Amino acid sequence: MTGAPRPLRADARRNRQRILEVATRAFSERGADASLDAIAKAAGVGPGTLYRHFPSREALIEAAYRSELARVCDSATELLAGHPPDRAMRLWMDRFIDYLATKKGMAEALRAVVASGADPFAESLDRLSAAIGALLQAGAGVGLLRSDVDPLDVAFSLGGVSLVANDPVHRERAGRMLDLILDGLRYGAGRDASTRTA
Repeated sequence: MTGAPRPLRADARRNRQRILEVATRAFSERGADASLDAIAKAAGVGPGTLYRHFPSREALIEAAYRSELARVCDSATELLAGHPPDRAMRLWMDRFIDYLATKKGMAEALRAVVASGADPFAESLDRLSAAIGALLQAGAGVGLLRSDVDPLDVAFSLGGVSLVANDPVHRERAGRMLDLILDGLRYGAGRDASTRTA
């Protein structure tokens, strides 16, 4: 019977993180055809080190995607620690839009992962729901945000804004749209949902 895998040494963790950062950029710019040898070189590791962490191209693509998802979701806690919840929500929205732009750039690479039989999106909605839910709950707790909002409604609304944000000409417009969404999340905050008008 085998035990749990041993945690990575500090240098191995740094190597893994550097590989993921370089891979995210490479797959976003060049799709699934990005050279793994070039990724290893840019990360300052040998090909053997890359393959020890990520045994296949698909494994690296999926890990890069999940790393970006974790980064944006985990930032909700950091933002709440330094800002009022409504401001934290607005700053997080910008980060989420940037994340969606990265995911769009990786779309071709992710399609290759799906074609191989993996599901890189399996945990996405749960992680997003938890992050947005934490922001909403913190805001509702101090009367700054509504308490009756489904976190995934916010996530899908932001997905719509990202279609505009992907065009650099309209990035400013996307920011105004995010302000409107935040206004909607503030509307009636602190009042019982049953007394809120439609």
